Amino acid sequence: QELNYKTPDGDEIALSSLRGKVVLIDFWASWCGPCRMENPNVVKTYEKYKDKGFTVYSVSLDTDMNKWKQAIEADNLSWPNHVSDLKGWQSEAAAKYKVNSIPATFLLDQNGQIIDQNLRGGQLEQKLQEILG
Repeated sequence: QELNYKTPDGDEIALSSLRGKVVLIDFWASWCGPCRMENPNVVKTYEKYKDKGFTVYSVSLDTDMNKWKQAIEADNLSWPNHVSDLKGWQSEAAAKYKVNSIPATFLLDQNGQIIDQNLRGGQLEQKLQEILG
């Protein structure tokens, strides 16, 4: 499913532009405690695998631009792909992926196919180890 939404800076990033990489689509929000608790795991895994062809496409279910930006900064979400339509639970992206609770993640292979979902903690790193070595 194609996703194409605006970054905090107003640019659009299409999910399809990341083809060729293993991509974690990460549905989250600044107000979601479990999401914020999981963020350090995602950051650690991103830092370890970003040079091996892995990236994160974060889709925020925030409605407040400032809170969204502050959370990205506070949690050191260092990847460039942060998008949101700022519609909260009415997010079109969440509807496309049938997301009704967060955090929700989908791991895509280099061709954009979903190969796993809702990997938490060390599970994500373990899966990337299998795929990217």
